Order: sequence, then structure tokens, then C-alpha cells
Amino acid sequence: MPVRATLRVSAGVCVTFAMVVACSAAGSSAGRTTRPSPSAALSSPPITPTESEAPSRISAAIQRMTVEEKVGQLFMPVLYGSRADATHQENQARFGVGTPAQVIEKYHLGGMILFPGTGNIVDARQLAQLTAGLRAASPDVPFLIGVDQENGLVSRLGDLVTKLPGAQTLGETGNPANARAAAKITGTELRALGISMDFAPVADVNVNPRNPVIGPRAYGSDPDLVADMVSAAVKGFHDSGIAATAKHFPGHGDTATDSHTALPVIRHTRAEWERLDAPPFRAAITSGVDAIMTAHILMPRLDPSGDPATLSKKILTGLLRNELGFKGVISTDALNMEGVRKKYGDSEVAVRAILAGADILLMPPDLPTAYEAILTAIKSGRITQTRLNQSVHRILKLKFTRSLDNKNFFPPPNKAPSLIKTSEHRQKAARLTAKG
Repeated sequence: MPVRATLRVSAGVCVTFAMVVACSAAGSSAGRTTRPSPSAALSSPPITPTESEAPSRISAAIQRMTVEEKVGQLFMPVLYGSRADATHQENQARFGVGTPAQVIEKYHLGGMILFPGTGNIVDARQLAQLTAGLRAASPDVPFLIGVDQENGLVSRLGDLVTKLPGAQTLGETGNPANARAAAKITGTELRALGISMDFAPVADVNVNPRNPVIGPRAYGSDPDLVADMVSAAVKGFHDSGIAATAKHFPGHGDTATDSHTALPVIRHTRAEWERLDAPPFRAAITSGVDAIMTAHILMPRLDPSGDPATLSKKILTGLLRNELGFKGVISTDALNMEGVRKKYGDSEVAVRAILAGADILLMPPDLPTAYEAILTAIKSGRITQTRLNQSVHRILKLKFTRSLDNKNFFPPPNKAPSLIKTSEHRQKAARLTAKG
């Protein structure tokens, strides 16, 4: 994202989802490598089942979920506190319950995003214990934990992890191998901390020197170079087992307005978009990127409706899904930004984002309001069961593909301090500015 950023799951769903996963895995294990032990987890990401195995497992799980449980999968809010079981006044004020674990249970959350200023991030051991507790609070369906760790200007984990060059610095080397190596280091350390998804790499092409929100976060101003770097970064995250997110679709690189405070307008023609903005996203899709994040921008030549891309069916479903062929998860950028809140209220924004084609609603400013709005839209038929199931299927497929159902995927929390900022990672980081 840009810089400034009581329902209870039934025991039946938990048992059924676990049984579906376990039974299918047992029936398809012949000829596959055994999953690694926790001590080997970081050096060798677990072997994932083939895509042909996933649909039946996921469909069986979806059939056993209530509507409320499905709706919860769509949300990745901010939660407050340094422990999953510790009460925090912000949780009480915003969600009506005290602990992050209770919020997850109440809203059947599919995931959350770690964020500075929430008490989430103190030190490595604490963060790994927090993420382990968050996952334990969602025994029915694997819990997705994301963070904005682009490196450089946007590094939410700060000094907790190995300091790596930002995208612009890596782009200046002209060597995609550096982008891949940086992403692998980042992903490996995120995984050590119990984090399963990075909202990176930035796929914007920084063609406007007055851009107040992208700038050095982009790999550069050459679409082909950015495409090569984005492709390499996606592969680097996958080398570590972490889900990657290309952002911000359809391209935030030619703005002179900050989407945190206003709604930027980019007047690229379709031909200009194809030449300037599209190449990195096409490359990310070709490289198997797990998710693509939307931009809170207007592109009137792509959609003259006056709605930002996050709420545009022409852009998310028509362009990204149907024309570019993206089959993964579409995540909104943070829904607390004025660029998307400017035209509609917080409840309507959530509904329109899903109708446009988004799957994950990131950082809603009022989770209870947005959650109830989605439920109401489903009950009225405005959002169909088919549309809801499409998003839930994509989200579960991401979790399954990244082995988040595997208890050995993340190392024990007490191992985290020894697995980050290692001498090997620091030495590799020092070499990443080498010219290619």
C-alpha cells in the first residue's frame, strides 16, 4: 500500500476442514517428498500439492462454511496488541472484544496485516509468538498474516530484519538477480517471524518525477526493467515460500497526488497504459504472483465511470481478470485511505470493492460496519453466493498453495531471533548493489 498507510466458528467446520486437508493429503502423498521438519523449514519450503488436487479439497471446505465464516475470509484488518491473548483498549473500542484472538473468532477473520503503532511489533521473539498465537486463534482455516516490507522507504519491520536496498537502488543495478536475492532474504526472515504474505513487490513504473507516494519505491521508470525486476522478486519470495503481492494495479506511477489524502487521476490512454503500466503486472502474472493489490486512482480512459480502480469492475474484472488472465487473489489497497473513501461511505466501499472483483478487503476503517454491509448485500442478493464463493476459493487456494495448513511451515517462535539478521543475510545484502 502507499506509505501512509458474536459469531463463533462451529466445531463441525474445524473438524471437516482439517479432515478434508488431512485425508486428501494422505491419499496423494505417494511419490512426493516428505515435508521437512521445523528445523529444516526455512532452508526447504514444504512441497505443495499439485493444482489438480486443490479444487476438491477447497470446494469441500467451502461447502461446510457458513455465510458468516465465508465473509470473514474477505477481511484483513489491523489488530492491536503484542500478544494474541492480551487485551488492548483499541480492540475493545473498535471490535467490542479485547484480544486479537477474540476479534479473529468473532469475525472469522481470514487474516490481518501487521502495522507499526499497533503494538504488534516489539522484537523478534515477541512477534513470532504473536503470529503463532494468531494462527492458533483460527484453527478452522489457515490464517494469513501480511506486512508491507518493501525494503527501503517502506519497511514496516524496521531494524527487526536485515536492512536491504530499496527497489530504486536495486533497479539501478540493472540486475534482476539482485531483486530475486533481496526478496528471498526478506521472505525467509518473514517466514521465520511467522508472516506468510508480503505486500510487495511494487510493480509501478515511476514515470512522474513529482510522484509523492511511489518515487524510490519503484524499481525505475523503464517498464521493461521494472517488469524484469518484479518477475525476479516474485520468484525470490516464492523461493522462500512466502506469498507475493504486486502493487498497485493498474499502475500508480504517474500520479502527482497522494491517494492517502485525495483521489489521483491518471489520463493514460489504453495504448499508453499498455506501454507504460502493464508490462510489470503482466510479468508478475506470468511469474505466478499470488496476489495483486489495487490502486485508489482514477484512470478515466480505462473506466469513465468516475470510480477509483479499487471499485471498478471494468478494471479489476474486465482488465485484470478477463484480459490479463489473472486467476489469483485481488487485494484492495488500505480502505482507510481518502482516495477510496472520497465518494462512498465505508460500508458501500466494501460492497463495491467485492462487486468490482476484489477478494481481500484490506484495513477497513470500520470492520464491524464493513462486515455487516457485506452480509446484508449477500442476504439481499446484491452479492451472490457464487460471487462470494469465488473469492473464498481464491483465498483458500492461496493459503493452501503456500502450505499454511502445514503445522511445520513456520519454525518455533523461540527460533526466530537466530534466523533473522544472520551474518549470511547481511553479507548478501551488502553485495546487492553490484552492477549486473
